[in-house]
Amino acid sequence: MKLPELKIAGLKPSLPILQGGMAVRLSTHRLAAAVAEAGGVGIIAGTGMSPRELVEEIRKARALTKGIIGINVMYAVSAFADLVKAAIGEGIDLVVSGAGFSRDMFIWGRESGTPIVPIVSTARLARTAEKLGASAVVVEGFEAGGHLGTNESVKKIVPEVAEAVSIPVIAAGGIVEAEDIREAIGLGATGVQMGIRFSASEEGNGHERLKQAYVDAGAEDIILIKSPVGLPGRAIRNAFTERMAEGRAPAPEHCVKCLKVCSKVFCIRQALINAQEGRLDDGIIFSGKYIEKIREILTVREIISRLASRLAELPAPPQFRRPLVQVSSV
Repeated sequence: MKLPELKIAGLKPSLPILQGGMAVRLSTHRLAAAVAEAGGVGIIAGTGMSPRELVEEIRKARALTKGIIGINVMYAVSAFADLVKAAIGEGIDLVVSGAGFSRDMFIWGRESGTPIVPIVSTARLARTAEKLGASAVVVEGFEAGGHLGTNESVKKIVPEVAEAVSIPVIAAGGIVEAEDIREAIGLGATGVQMGIRFSASEEGNGHERLKQAYVDAGAEDIILIKSPVGLPGRAIRNAFTERMAEGRAPAPEHCVKCLKVCSKVFCIRQALINAQEGRLDDGIIFSGKYIEKIREILTVREIISRLASRLAELPAPPQFRRPLVQVSSV
């Protein structure tokens, strides 16, 4: 099958693949640069970083590739505006906003000429984002890893969004194999976002113990947790999630107020850092629904090469016909 051309404002990656921005510090410069160099859109996860650290990550990525580099920042973090403005000031190619968005970020994008791409889970939010000035939307379904904004499948949401907007639609949640990409395109997506498959790569910034946990996990190990952010999250069952279920997760010893709203039942930031650094029994291992599809750690180039080879073998999906959409000005 022939892949569609993904255009995000003036950006045209060779492949319609956006790498997920996985925090804390799983998606850093090495992973983002590797994906960009292979023809996709590399994403640095800014959540959990300081603006200075994020700028340094962007500079390190730029030294490794001339490809497309973006950032992903959760709207829920206190430093959201500072992080986005720092990245824009550094000349980032695009900004992805997770767990919400604001009118202000589209103003920043217009003023700087930076494409803004919010993550949405409903057609209504996608229409609102388009009216505010979004260059594309990432449509994330229940199958995704990490914090979840819906209990609906990406297979249901993507066609609804594709019918509602005229900007590019990027499907996210449960996209691991070539067959998943083909299905998403058939549903109306013009691109896909892939997270855990790239986190489980040689260039992913997680500890080797964390990467091995991805490989070892099966479908039976995937659970939903309640995050202090106020959203459910999908993770791999481990000693920490068992303590959470029993109400024994440790409360924060020192809160740095990294989130706009937090229940403080436990420190999600520290739990994610612990997992990234390999202290799995004290950490949360966020994961997509179909972790069992990942059976080995590969380089980014090998992952993309295998996807491309398999896609070339697959027949084109039934053509999705997007109706004409009248877009009103803001």
